[in-house]
Amino acid sequence: MSANYFIVLGICGTSGSGKTTLLEAVLPKLREAGLTVSVIKHSHHDLQLDTPGKDSFRHRQAGAGEVMVVSPHRFGLFAETAAELTLDQQLSRLSPCDLVLLEGHKAQPVPKLEIHRPALGKPPLFESDPSIIAVASDGALDAPCLVLDLNDPSAVARFIMDWLAQRKAASRA
Repeated sequence: MSANYFIVLGICGTSGSGKTTLLEAVLPKLREAGLTVSVIKHSHHDLQLDTPGKDSFRHRQAGAGEVMVVSPHRFGLFAETAAELTLDQQLSRLSPCDLVLLEGHKAQPVPKLEIHRPALGKPPLFESDPSIIAVASDGALDAPCLVLDLNDPSAVARFIMDWLAQRKAASRA
């Protein structure tokens, strides 16, 4: 499956801008609207999601390329990679859904919603990234795109739902 099968919106911003906090507030609103949403969170760090000493960790240490842990409520897949997965490779591992939100992934050439807090003293990303279609901010901004109130997650969720509806309509046309 390729990125063409998913509608993807990036949620970007500098470190500490509140990307995760906003997603925590917006995701329930999207789910209440009947949408299925997946999130891919990018990290620059070497993630250790497994626990040393657990069977799954021991299987990986013994040479398994992938280990899936399954319970009645969820599953996790631990996989060793030679290189970071491309966006298409990441998306191919997801189940079908209405929307994929990418947290981080600043360099991906996808439409993005920027989270910007002027008090952090960092320049907004929209000044150098034409793929930013809107900014959620807690301060006044002069931006070439729509500016949303960062403190109004309902308005941000409505923006995302409207944008998604437009994308779906365009793909059917």
